[in-house]
Amino acid sequence: MSQSASVSRSDFRFFHRLRVRWAEVDMQKIVFNGHYLMYLDTAIADYWRSMAIPYEATMHQLGGDLYVKKAGLEYHASARYDDVLDIGLKCARIGNSSMQFVAGIFSGDQLLITGELIYVYADPVSQTSRPVPQSLRDIMNGFEAGEAMYEVRLGNWKELEKPARQLRTEVFLEEQKVPVEMEWDEADATAVHAVAFNRMGMPVATGRLLQPLTGDDSSTVRIGRMAVTRVLRGTGLGRDILLALMQRAREQGRRKVVLHAQRSAEGFYQRQGYIAQGETFVEASIDHIEMYKALT
Repeated sequence: MSQSASVSRSDFRFFHRLRVRWAEVDMQKIVFNGHYLMYLDTAIADYWRSMAIPYEATMHQLGGDLYVKKAGLEYHASARYDDVLDIGLKCARIGNSSMQFVAGIFSGDQLLITGELIYVYADPVSQTSRPVPQSLRDIMNGFEAGEAMYEVRLGNWKELEKPARQLRTEVFLEEQKVPVEMEWDEADATAVHAVAFNRMGMPVATGRLLQPLTGDDSSTVRIGRMAVTRVLRGTGLGRDILLALMQRAREQGRRKVVLHAQRSAEGFYQRQGYIAQGETFVEASIDHIEMYKALT
């Protein structure tokens, strides 16, 4: 840790931002020293999300888990209540069964804390070490190199039914308790489907582009069944699914997209340029609002 004070923001491509809470300040009116380890642990969870990896499901698929072997901090300056901190993390080395993360906690450009975390990949039952799987090694090295962590595929129901059905079952039927008879319909057979796959091959987001019905305005299409696996929401997956479907609509010559947004997701669609119209209505016991966007 002796050289860790030399780190700067440019050493990190990943940052997690948080604001210091009142409960984290000690009687000296600065952040209690032990909380910085909690900050690193919070950032690590976001690091996995940035790689489009649902941590628990991924470790289950790999048959192992990561355990902290060593954690260290070096203090350079103090954070105070209500400060906004950026937690930089970098996987600096992956050995046979271990991986080393270096960290920098910044307030603006000022380095407050440097840290080191060493994890060991191990059998979750015996907790004996195992070699880091090559697939995980490749993903982490690729992330640090700036490579894409997922790809969006477009296709028909025959091609993408299995992964799309898996995601929609997880999000709509299990999480949101949508009645099964309301989830599956004949429109799936003619829709264009989009599914995002991470580098483990796991489906992590989906959506569909409906074809106009006979008699409808053929310049207007609908997007629906937008679903992102719960732990990866807010990482850009939903945006990229939406953009891929909108691009396909443009290629089809459509000029307008309409969708029924859950009110909890209205802000997401607004940030993508969608405009709300009409009044709130209820579908599957969930409040919705119709939104639209002109395609240019």
